[in-house]
Amino acid sequence: MAHSSERRVWCLGVLRFVLAFLCVCLFGYIVGPTLFWHLKEKSRAQASCPSCVCDYSSETDFFLPPGLVNGTYSDCGKNDPDINKELEKDIVDLLSEEIALQKIVSNDTLERTWALTMDTKKASSHYQKEAEKCNAGVEVCEEARERAESELREEVKLTASWEKRTRELGWKDSKRLYT
Repeated sequence: MAHSSERRVWCLGVLRFVLAFLCVCLFGYIVGPTLFWHLKEKSRAQASCPSCVCDYSSETDFFLPPGLVNGTYSDCGKNDPDINKELEKDIVDLLSEEIALQKIVSNDTLERTWALTMDTKKASSHYQKEAEKCNAGVEVCEEARERAESELREEVKLTASWEKRTRELGWKDSKRLYT
């Protein structure tokens, strides 16, 4: 029995070692690439910038926006006053062009807004005229209804007076359902 307990302890020790080794490997797998790239970037940042050789030919008349410029050449020509002057001119030209485009867009928007405002005013005027016509028609109908009611009241009074006279003269209506 003593032999089997020693073997069991030995198996548990191996099992613990394997589990610890797997935990270290898993930790290295998860955290390792992040640390590797972080250290690599740090070492690249510490390296001295090599001197750049800038060969700007007069044939290249285009200018790349700042977001599209390759990061490795961003410092190239930084100390050259002529290049700085050209780059500033290009930025000023680009900004002037951008302002001109924004002005065109704002003018177009303003024109559309004015057109929509005028259409709205026309529609509002049309609906206001229709409402006035409707109100005038309602007033005419209301007056006609009031006239008809007053005429009906007069007719009922006249009918009642004639009926009263006929009853006084002795007429009896045997088919009359209401009194």
